[in-house]
Amino acid sequence: MINVIKNISIEKLMYKLSASVVYAILSAVALNFFFQPGHVYSSGITGLAQIFTTLSYKLLGHDIPVSITLYLLNLPLLVLAWLKIGKRFTIYTVITVTLSSIFIHAIPEYTMTTDPIINSIFGGAVMGAGIGYALRSGISSGGTDIVSLYIRKKTGRQVGNISLLFNGVIVIIAGVLFGWQYMFYSLLTIFVSSRVTDAIYTKQRKMQATIITKHPVEITQALHQKLHRGVTVVNSAEGGYTRANMTLLITIITQAEYQEFKCIMKETDPTAFVSIAENVKVLGRFVEDDN
Repeated sequence: MINVIKNISIEKLMYKLSASVVYAILSAVALNFFFQPGHVYSSGITGLAQIFTTLSYKLLGHDIPVSITLYLLNLPLLVLAWLKIGKRFTIYTVITVTLSSIFIHAIPEYTMTTDPIINSIFGGAVMGAGIGYALRSGISSGGTDIVSLYIRKKTGRQVGNISLLFNGVIVIIAGVLFGWQYMFYSLLTIFVSSRVTDAIYTKQRKMQATIITKHPVEITQALHQKLHRGVTVVNSAEGGYTRANMTLLITIITQAEYQEFKCIMKETDPTAFVSIAENVKVLGRFVEDDN
């Protein structure tokens, strides 16, 4: 582990650490200000930790703090990540999970409102903002993220159904423990959280850029060097009006790279014609930046 940490640059480590702190604070606020007072369950491993805390009171007569159950539930998954996913990924995840548990324990629970609908909406929004920021910064909050990455790495299949099943079990247990109306409150939380996460995390949204230019070499080199994206070159394209000889370039970028892509185009060929198609599907190789 020490050798792995030594190979991580200080700048990158500090960037990941700051992102972990932001996620930890937001998750603690969502949990202690909204979910716990409103008896609303979060999605993923956080929701499962809430369930264990509730059951501990019913079975043992006293609460095991959510911060402890959250950390204990993540421990076997962190071992799986270290052995099967990657050591650097695991180190970042250990930092995030540890900070989350610390902030959840340190920030006191505070009842802002007892209305479960308000708690569901605002708690889901805060938690979704934290998850989205973490994903955009290239860190994992642990839990089901580890399971999803492992299955995707092992089988190459999409794992959305596993997350759906896991969250379905959580909301059903919420209904059993508190009443079926709370199942719907938890579903509302999961929906709001996923929408906010999608709004913030844009790396998964792919865009196709079609470029018509007289400077294909400069643009191709810049896209390779700055965005690390491949480019398909179609030579001898002809303008329908001017009959000028042009080159057609096709590349796929993520929405998170769009602003940098625009800067590249302004620097290399500000007169190029560029068409952008959003939310395209890609079959075949497309490099995902997981660092």
